[in-house]
Amino acid sequence: MTTPPDPATRTRGRGIRLPRPGRSTNPDGRMSLIDHIRELRNRLLKALLGLGLGMIVGWIFFNPVWRFIERPYCKIPQQNRLVGVHGCTLVVNGLFDGFFIHLKIIFVVGLIVSSPIWFYQLWAFIAPGLYNRERRWTWAFVGTAVPLFVLGGGFAYLAMTRGLHFLLSLVPHDAVALITVDTYLGYAMAMLLIFGLAFELPLVMVMLNAAGVLTHARMRKWRRLMIFGVFAFAAVATPSPDPFSMLLLAVPCVILVELAEVFAWLNDRRRARRPSMYEGLDDDELAPLDDVVDSETR
Repeated sequence: MTTPPDPATRTRGRGIRLPRPGRSTNPDGRMSLIDHIRELRNRLLKALLGLGLGMIVGWIFFNPVWRFIERPYCKIPQQNRLVGVHGCTLVVNGLFDGFFIHLKIIFVVGLIVSSPIWFYQLWAFIAPGLYNRERRWTWAFVGTAVPLFVLGGGFAYLAMTRGLHFLLSLVPHDAVALITVDTYLGYAMAMLLIFGLAFELPLVMVMLNAAGVLTHARMRKWRRLMIFGVFAFAAVATPSPDPFSMLLLAVPCVILVELAEVFAWLNDRRRARRPSMYEGLDDDELAPLDDVVDSETR
């Protein structure tokens, strides 16, 4: 028979948190609802403070960031865009559009710059309620999701010029395309999200395999269908009809899917070699509780 955990010591159980000075805890070491709400409020305030600092950085470096965002539009042929004093010109319609454009860009920059802060605050809030194994997988997920999303954004940046060239080439020759800054930012954010989320698909497959939901045998059975689906999605998601833009999205995703399948194969082999805690037990015999807890905390 096990004894209840001591609130003053660090435990591995789900939902167990260390008491802080001046904080009242329940006898079993769990936080009350008010304590959870108070901690959530503190984490949100720190995350918002980090976002505010990141937005200040975005405001300071607004001009270099805007030149970086505008560059794909400036690379398309002159006959397909409005040429102004500085070589390429985007249009602003409203009096307050310039202010809102600044807000949109500095918010995105602040979100990216402060991502380590709000990622840590999110992790610090949920980590005490996880098993050690779940913590390791969460760290791996967060540490891989951000670089994959950034990699997808880089490929989206390369494909934006060809997509713009195709879309603006559809404008009749006797018409002038007056592209507003707001419309252009919407196009850029859509491309970023499409490519970034597409690059997260292999990571989702890895996490499903780690959770025991998706096996390597099922991945191997669906391989051709998944590869066909990736190319079909890339053909629809990229606005340019040339194969280069489609391949920019499809080929890296296929490579990542194959790497996810290799991980699933290795993980399934490792899982098959590990003895089951239920091996040797009769149908009406219960597994030892300590073994179940130990296997969950590994």
